[in-house]
Amino acid sequence: MSSPDDKVLIERGPEGAAAVGPIDRLLNLCRKHSLWYLLFGTACCAIELMQTGGPRTDTDRFGMVFRPTPRQADCLILAGTISYKMARRIRRLYDQMAEPKYVIAMGSCANTGGLFQASYAVVNGGDLIVPVDVYLPGCPCRPESLAEGLLLVQKIIEREHWLKKAWGKTPDPVDPWPESARGECKA
Repeated sequence: MSSPDDKVLIERGPEGAAAVGPIDRLLNLCRKHSLWYLLFGTACCAIELMQTGGPRTDTDRFGMVFRPTPRQADCLILAGTISYKMARRIRRLYDQMAEPKYVIAMGSCANTGGLFQASYAVVNGGDLIVPVDVYLPGCPCRPESLAEGLLLVQKIIEREHWLKKAWGKTPDPVDPWPESARGECKA
């Protein structure tokens, strides 16, 4: 839950704009609107993944663009059936991504193995390889639902305490009125 003091205030003037607020909120605002996802597909859901960047869904308007390299991507989208042969490569791509990183499992094949669940060569869910943040149902999943999944990742980013993660601990709260400065209140 956020208090009114946690909000970011953006003042617009003739010279430009200025944002005032807690540094965590300001950083998350920047990170939220610059989500780069890895363009990587393993099966038929990859066609829907590519369509998401097209003119109908247009994820660019949300600040989301695809990147061809994992070192520049924030989000890995598991699009389609994952075979055991590809599982090692997916894990390598995930390990090459910089922190913080997010994973979306797109379609029933990436969620549970889908139609090919009984096959000896198919992984029964992407969460067996990498930790998944958002699951999208469907076979195949529509581009609109992938855009909704990306917006869910934005909400996850917005709620994170990024600086606390980076520091490894929560900073101690500072009392703005220490005991020595308060004085006695005489009634």
